[in-house]
Amino acid sequence: MADKEIYSKFELGDMLVVFIKDNRSGCVGYTLLPKGYEERIELDGWWSVEPAVQCKFIGDNYPDGFIHGHSMKNGQSVGDMVFVGQRTEGRLNDPDVQEEPYKIITEYERRLVKISSVIEYKADDKYIKTYSVFESASNEKQTLEMASSFNICAFPAVGKGLRQKDLVLHRLKSKWSMEGKLESRGFLDMEMEPAWLRIGATSERFGEVGSMPVRRYFPWMAVTDIGETVVSDSGKKHMPGYSIGVQLYINSSWQMEVYNKDEKNSISGGIADREFGHWLKDLLPGETFVTPEAVVTVCGNDGINMGNTPGYVNPGMMQSVIDEVSWRLTSAQRINLENAPESEKELPIIFNEYCTSWGNPDEKEMEKIAERLKGHGIKYCVIDAGWHVKDGNDWSDIGDWITNQNEFPNGLKYTADKIRECGMIPGLWYEMEVVGKDSEMFKKDDMLLKRDGIPIQTMFRRFLDMRKPEVIDYLKERVIDNLKDNGFGYLKVDYNDNLGIGCDGAESLGEGMRQSLIQSRNFFKKIREEIPDIVIENCSSGGHRLEPSMQAVTSMASFSDAHEWQAIPVIAANVARAILPAQSQIWAVLRAKDDEKRLYYSLSNTFLGRMCLSGDMSTISNEQFKIVDEAIEYYKKCSDIIRSGRNFRYGPYQNSYNALSGWQAVVRVSEDRKKCMAVVNTFALDGEQGIEFDIPEFYNPQEKGENLRFDCFKRDGINIEMRNGRIAVTGISDYDGLVLRLW
Repeated sequence: MADKEIYSKFELGDMLVVFIKDNRSGCVGYTLLPKGYEERIELDGWWSVEPAVQCKFIGDNYPDGFIHGHSMKNGQSVGDMVFVGQRTEGRLNDPDVQEEPYKIITEYERRLVKISSVIEYKADDKYIKTYSVFESASNEKQTLEMASSFNICAFPAVGKGLRQKDLVLHRLKSKWSMEGKLESRGFLDMEMEPAWLRIGATSERFGEVGSMPVRRYFPWMAVTDIGETVVSDSGKKHMPGYSIGVQLYINSSWQMEVYNKDEKNSISGGIADREFGHWLKDLLPGETFVTPEAVVTVCGNDGINMGNTPGYVNPGMMQSVIDEVSWRLTSAQRINLENAPESEKELPIIFNEYCTSWGNPDEKEMEKIAERLKGHGIKYCVIDAGWHVKDGNDWSDIGDWITNQNEFPNGLKYTADKIRECGMIPGLWYEMEVVGKDSEMFKKDDMLLKRDGIPIQTMFRRFLDMRKPEVIDYLKERVIDNLKDNGFGYLKVDYNDNLGIGCDGAESLGEGMRQSLIQSRNFFKKIREEIPDIVIENCSSGGHRLEPSMQAVTSMASFSDAHEWQAIPVIAANVARAILPAQSQIWAVLRAKDDEKRLYYSLSNTFLGRMCLSGDMSTISNEQFKIVDEAIEYYKKCSDIIRSGRNFRYGPYQNSYNALSGWQAVVRVSEDRKKCMAVVNTFALDGEQGIEFDIPEFYNPQEKGENLRFDCFKRDGINIEMRNGRIAVTGISDYDGLVLRLW
């Protein structure tokens, strides 16, 4: 009998889920491949199968391989898991049951705990959903200290022997105002290869600890097999590789991990474990625990040259692969657009006054702004931070949410009514989950999250314990009732500090935080239940909450706080790899001093997502406003492509956002492949006056080439031509921005 054999295979659209049985251990786990790769699966070699769930219980031995402290994978808990069987639920590709997912349930048992890996798939999806279920039939409490949402083994599943030189890990890095930078690293660069005797393990474990899930990395990863060259009697032949992508749906501490001990590799992820995220979870007799959901995809890719430097990968060379993986992952978020309020269907324009007053809004200025914006096609007019302050420009009283009567002497309803009279929906800013040092709520310890019995405090902020009914009751009065009573139809929710390792109130700090943040997310749902038509914006110091579970309970998100930075188009294109552009709010901060070129640059950026205007809107000249009006009208022409399309990114990789060079073009093609738009930005060109980039093959209108029709949003002097299926732009200079539309 062979050491390993295929246990089962499932063809899910253009994806193949292959379960492999290790006949030596009895373990059954799975790997993913693109459809059509099944004949290339290689089971021989010095490697072991891992189960579809990784876990670690207290009392079981920790892993060997010199990895204790770096990883909790493959310890005694996994060794003691016994494969029980596999079953399916639902009917695959049956049009009569489209609403119910097809499920593949793989079951294991460990000491009276049933452990299940669940894979869900719906017809025509480009992804699967996966999570793990732990059900205790024990009479004793058992405590988890690691539980994965997914564990994919046997990567790469094709090719013989060690393939490490062909493998790349991709991550989306993040920091304040620099969200989503693509990092691509070769496995060899991370020493992700086995030693001679295959007894030393290696792990690249990464993630985020705290309540800002996108503070260092997005909960997103991809691994790429760039392919291999094989030699046969007929000569050399390149065998294409493939890429696996994963995105976690979690708003608290999380981790992902690439693991190696032998000739194959595994990737896993879920809640940050005890070592990484201070997490323990008691599994009581009869209790069931379900992990957060992960979305996983796989797709084929052409061979990619890693360059001549061993272990180094240029991320720019990987953009086409990442575009494909990202499109497939984010397609799982399309349901968010269907669940949005009716006012969101056409992707209307937003105005937010934050970069107008910088935290000092007042009634008189808001009325002036509303009058100036009237009739210009703007839907939402938002009052940002500062409406609540007691004295001066200081947010330290957040938490009481009492209107500043000096700045709004007639109350918020008066201003909201004025905005509605000008034909717009009024919006209001909150940072509702925290309290400031000058608020009365700051002193109410019983309402606050604690660590070691002491309220958690960072600078002037403390955090509300959203698990407590009295906190929810308080927020209903100060947030929901305030919005209702004053007629607001738009809510911007900010969140500007981090809980760190967690809080008291559960079996571990990490679990306390996880429970609290689930209740925070539930309060977003409660707002929608109480005010069904309200539009909610997800913000956290810009983009620190850009993860799918928060996107699911909001209408859109602040893409970044990079309000007036020249790097906006780069960041906006980065963020589109993790969330839908239709839910990504891009700011154009317009100043009375801006010349024509700057206006076109700022406004063109917003076509990478949702257009949001700010700045000197009440004082810009009529000539400047003509360009704004032009942008708004052109945006409406492009909104259907922005709402439902696919991005293709061209131009050199930008390693430094403070020293941008060259250019960037993001081409977006509608899902029906009949419409196309491109957002083009130049940076420091070093004298270059022209660029060219492809029209993606995905775009498939009835006529191509020279017969394509197009129109543009651009300044005078820039010329656009179609040349043999390519777009050529001339007459450009440093920091130009333009948008064009093909049909």
